[in-house]
Amino acid sequence: MKSLTKVKQLVLLSLLVAILLLMAYTPLGYLNIGPLAITFNVIPVAIAAIALGPVGGAVAGAVFGITSFLQCIGVGGTSAMGVILFEISPVLAFVQRFVPRLLDGLLLGFIFKGMKSKSNAYVACAVTGFLSAFINTLLFMTTLVLLFGNTDYVQGLIGGRNIVVFVCAFVGINAIFEMLASTIITGAVGSALYKAKLLPLTDGKNKK
Repeated sequence: MKSLTKVKQLVLLSLLVAILLLMAYTPLGYLNIGPLAITFNVIPVAIAAIALGPVGGAVAGAVFGITSFLQCIGVGGTSAMGVILFEISPVLAFVQRFVPRLLDGLLLGFIFKGMKSKSNAYVACAVTGFLSAFINTLLFMTTLVLLFGNTDYVQGLIGGRNIVVFVCAFVGINAIFEMLASTIITGAVGSALYKAKLLPLTDGKNKK
Protein backbone atom coordinates (compact mmCIF):
# COMPACT_ATOMS: atom_id res chain seq x y z
CA MET A 1 0.00 0.00 0.00
CA LYS A 2 2.81 2.39 0.91
CA SER A 3 4.57 1.50 -2.33
CA LEU A 4 1.44 2.31 -4.34
CA THR A 5 1.09 5.64 -2.55
CA LYS A 6 4.70 6.55 -3.35
CA VAL A 7 4.16 5.66 -7.00
CA LYS A 8 1.08 7.90 -7.12
CA GLN A 9 3.04 10.73 -5.51
CA LEU A 10 5.91 10.37 -7.99
CA VAL A 11 3.49 10.32 -10.91
CA LEU A 12 1.73 13.42 -9.60
CA LEU A 13 5.04 15.23 -9.00
CA SER A 14 6.23 14.31 -12.49
CA LEU A 15 2.98 15.63 -13.94
CA LEU A 16 3.27 18.91 -12.05
CA VAL A 17 6.91 19.34 -13.09
CA ALA A 18 5.87 18.68 -16.70
CA ILE A 19 3.15 21.32 -16.39
CA LEU A 20 5.69 23.76 -14.94
CA LEU A 21 8.07 23.16 -17.84
CA LEU A 22 5.24 23.54 -20.35
CA MET A 23 4.20 26.83 -18.77
CA ALA A 24 7.79 28.04 -18.54
CA TYR A 25 8.50 27.45 -22.22
CA THR A 26 5.19 28.67 -23.63
CA PRO A 27 3.21 31.90 -23.15
CA LEU A 28 1.06 30.05 -20.58
CA GLY A 29 3.48 30.70 -17.74
CA TYR A 30 4.35 34.37 -18.04
CA LEU A 31 2.71 37.58 -19.09
CA ASN A 32 5.57 40.06 -19.52
CA ILE A 33 4.73 43.64 -18.63
CA GLY A 34 7.72 45.98 -18.48
CA PRO A 35 10.64 44.74 -16.36
CA LEU A 36 8.39 42.39 -14.38
CA ALA A 37 6.15 39.54 -15.50
CA ILE A 38 2.89 38.18 -14.18
CA THR A 39 3.71 34.52 -13.55
CA PHE A 40 1.24 31.68 -13.24
CA ASN A 41 3.95 29.16 -12.34
CA VAL A 42 3.22 29.76 -8.66
CA ILE A 43 0.05 27.69 -9.14
CA PRO A 44 1.69 24.29 -9.88
CA VAL A 45 4.11 25.00 -7.02
CA ALA A 46 1.19 25.52 -4.65
CA ILE A 47 -0.55 22.36 -5.87
CA ALA A 48 2.66 20.34 -5.43
CA ALA A 49 2.97 21.63 -1.86
CA ILE A 50 -0.68 20.77 -1.18
CA ALA A 51 -0.54 17.27 -2.62
CA LEU A 52 3.01 16.27 -1.75
CA GLY A 53 4.02 18.38 1.25
CA PRO A 54 7.17 20.47 1.80
CA VAL A 55 9.43 18.17 -0.25
CA GLY A 56 7.12 18.15 -3.25
CA GLY A 57 6.65 21.91 -2.97
CA ALA A 58 10.41 22.45 -2.77
CA VAL A 59 11.04 20.30 -5.87
CA ALA A 60 8.41 22.16 -7.88
CA GLY A 61 9.74 25.47 -6.57
CA ALA A 62 13.27 24.50 -7.58
CA VAL A 63 12.11 23.70 -11.12
CA PHE A 64 10.32 27.05 -11.27
CA GLY A 65 13.46 28.80 -10.02
CA ILE A 66 15.70 27.14 -12.60
CA THR A 67 13.40 28.02 -15.49
CA SER A 68 13.19 31.58 -14.18
CA PHE A 69 16.97 31.85 -14.09
CA LEU A 70 17.29 30.43 -17.60
CA GLN A 71 15.21 33.35 -18.85
CA CYS A 72 18.16 35.54 -17.87
CA ILE A 73 20.08 33.98 -20.74
CA GLY A 74 17.18 33.76 -23.16
CA VAL A 75 16.18 30.13 -22.62
CA GLY A 76 12.40 29.74 -22.60
CA GLY A 77 11.79 33.42 -23.19
CA THR A 78 13.61 36.49 -21.99
CA SER A 79 13.24 38.47 -18.78
CA ALA A 80 14.21 42.11 -19.30
CA MET A 81 15.19 42.44 -15.65
CA GLY A 82 16.87 39.05 -15.58
CA VAL A 83 19.15 39.91 -18.50
CA ILE A 84 20.40 43.04 -16.73
CA LEU A 85 20.86 41.28 -13.39
CA PHE A 86 22.78 38.46 -15.10
CA GLU A 87 25.12 41.02 -16.69
CA ILE A 88 25.77 42.51 -13.25
CA SER A 89 26.40 39.15 -11.54
CA PRO A 90 25.43 35.71 -12.88
CA VAL A 91 25.84 34.12 -9.43
CA LEU A 92 23.67 36.66 -7.62
CA ALA A 93 21.14 36.52 -10.44
CA PHE A 94 20.86 32.76 -9.92
CA VAL A 95 20.39 33.20 -6.17
CA GLN A 96 17.77 35.91 -6.72
CA ARG A 97 15.83 33.82 -9.23
CA PHE A 98 16.19 30.37 -7.66
CA VAL A 99 16.17 30.65 -3.88
CA PRO A 100 12.85 32.54 -3.48
CA ARG A 101 11.02 29.93 -5.57
CA LEU A 102 12.59 27.01 -3.69
CA LEU A 103 11.70 28.54 -0.32
CA ASP A 104 8.19 29.37 -1.56
CA GLY A 105 7.41 25.74 -2.33
CA LEU A 106 9.01 24.50 0.89
CA LEU A 107 7.14 26.95 3.11
CA LEU A 108 3.83 26.28 1.36
CA GLY A 109 4.07 22.61 2.27
CA PHE A 110 4.25 23.48 5.97
CA ILE A 111 1.58 26.18 5.63
CA PHE A 112 -0.89 23.76 4.05
CA LYS A 113 -0.21 21.16 6.74
CA GLY A 114 -1.17 23.75 9.34
CA MET A 115 -4.19 25.02 7.41
CA LYS A 116 -5.76 21.65 6.64
CA SER A 117 -6.35 20.90 10.34
CA LYS A 118 -8.17 24.19 10.90
CA SER A 119 -10.37 24.61 7.82
CA ASN A 120 -12.12 22.76 5.02
CA ALA A 121 -10.35 21.63 1.86
CA TYR A 122 -11.22 24.59 -0.35
CA VAL A 123 -10.20 27.23 2.19
CA ALA A 124 -6.91 25.48 2.97
CA CYS A 125 -6.08 25.16 -0.73
CA ALA A 126 -7.19 28.70 -1.59
CA VAL A 127 -5.13 30.23 1.23
CA THR A 128 -2.13 28.18 0.12
CA GLY A 129 -2.64 29.47 -3.43
CA PHE A 130 -2.80 33.06 -2.24
CA LEU A 131 0.32 32.67 -0.14
CA SER A 132 2.16 31.00 -3.03
CA ALA A 133 1.91 34.22 -5.04
CA PHE A 134 2.40 36.47 -2.01
CA ILE A 135 5.51 34.71 -0.65
CA ASN A 136 7.00 34.42 -4.12
CA THR A 137 6.63 38.17 -4.67
CA LEU A 138 7.85 39.03 -1.17
CA LEU A 139 10.98 36.87 -1.41
CA PHE A 140 11.67 37.89 -5.01
CA MET A 141 11.59 41.60 -4.19
CA THR A 142 13.45 41.13 -0.90
CA THR A 143 16.35 39.34 -2.58
CA LEU A 144 16.32 41.89 -5.40
CA VAL A 145 16.80 44.75 -2.95
CA LEU A 146 19.29 42.88 -0.74
CA LEU A 147 21.47 41.57 -3.56
CA PHE A 148 21.17 44.36 -6.13
CA GLY A 149 19.90 47.33 -4.14
CA ASN A 150 23.20 49.21 -4.40
CA THR A 151 23.49 48.83 -8.20
CA ASP A 152 22.78 51.70 -10.57
CA TYR A 153 20.03 49.66 -12.21
CA VAL A 154 17.96 49.07 -9.06
CA GLN A 155 18.76 52.52 -7.69
CA GLY A 156 17.33 53.91 -10.91
CA LEU A 157 14.16 51.86 -10.41
CA ILE A 158 13.84 53.00 -6.80
CA GLY A 159 14.25 56.62 -7.84
CA GLY A 160 14.91 57.88 -4.32
CA ARG A 161 11.65 56.49 -2.94
CA ASN A 162 11.18 54.64 0.34
CA ILE A 163 11.92 50.93 -0.17
CA VAL A 164 8.42 49.83 0.91
CA VAL A 165 6.80 52.39 -1.39
CA PHE A 166 9.06 51.28 -4.24
CA VAL A 167 8.21 47.59 -3.78
CA CYS A 168 4.45 48.23 -3.60
CA ALA A 169 4.52 50.51 -6.63
CA PHE A 170 6.82 48.23 -8.61
CA VAL A 171 4.88 44.97 -8.23
CA GLY A 172 1.54 46.81 -8.29
CA ILE A 173 -1.24 45.25 -10.32
CA ASN A 174 1.00 42.34 -11.35
CA ALA A 175 1.13 40.96 -7.82
CA ILE A 176 -2.59 41.52 -7.22
CA PHE A 177 -3.48 39.64 -10.41
CA GLU A 178 -1.10 36.79 -9.53
CA MET A 179 -2.56 36.44 -6.04
CA LEU A 180 -6.14 36.50 -7.31
CA ALA A 181 -5.51 33.92 -10.04
CA SER A 182 -3.48 31.66 -7.76
CA THR A 183 -6.11 31.79 -5.00
CA ILE A 184 -9.01 30.88 -7.28
CA ILE A 185 -7.29 28.22 -9.40
CA THR A 186 -5.39 26.54 -6.55
CA GLY A 187 -8.54 26.43 -4.45
CA ALA A 188 -10.50 24.81 -7.25
CA VAL A 189 -7.81 22.33 -8.32
CA GLY A 190 -6.86 21.43 -4.75
CA SER A 191 -10.49 20.74 -3.86
CA ALA A 192 -10.85 18.56 -6.95
CA LEU A 193 -7.77 16.55 -5.94
CA TYR A 194 -9.23 16.14 -2.46
CA LYS A 195 -12.56 14.91 -3.82
CA ALA A 196 -10.65 12.46 -6.02
CA LYS A 197 -8.97 11.20 -2.80
CA LEU A 198 -5.52 12.27 -3.97
CA LEU A 199 -4.98 14.49 -0.93
CA PRO A 200 -4.49 13.00 2.54
CA LEU A 201 -6.97 15.28 4.33
CA THR A 202 -8.30 13.09 7.10
CA ASP A 203 -9.35 15.52 9.83
CA GLY A 204 -13.03 15.74 10.64
CA LYS A 205 -13.18 19.39 9.69
CA ASN A 206 -12.05 18.56 6.16
CA LYS A 207 -14.75 15.99 5.39
CA LYS A 208 -16.89 18.50 3.53
